[in-house]
Amino acid sequence: MTQGAPNAATTIFVCVTCRGADDPNARPGRVFYEALDERLKHGGAASIQVVPVECLSICKRPTSVALTAPGKWTYVITGLEPEPHVEDIVAAAKLHAESQDGVPPWRDRPECFKRNVVSRTPPLGATGRQA
Repeated sequence: MTQGAPNAATTIFVCVTCRGADDPNARPGRVFYEALDERLKHGGAASIQVVPVECLSICKRPTSVALTAPGKWTYVITGLEPEPHVEDIVAAAKLHAESQDGVPPWRDRPECFKRNVVSRTPPLGATGRQA
């Protein structure tokens, strides 16, 4: 299996397209992205970048993010809200960056990283099985 490097830059892709359930003009992902971007600008996360994207195709469960890094597993997490999940996603991204293969220990993951994952994708070039 191809593996990344510990502390390799983890990117958080945030879907900014989905509309809010209560307000069809609201874009909860945009609000989440802005809160996450502001949080990351203020310290402690040099190995993490946040990027807005147009669609992660999970429109029925906004807000969604994907955690990814070269040579590491990618996770798509959904059903997020700025409070309290911005801090949880920063913590999840740090764990992802610190892990060799992008698979942090289950016990260390924030609750939303345990319960709201809708997919896990192997890194490009993966040749083995990851349990």
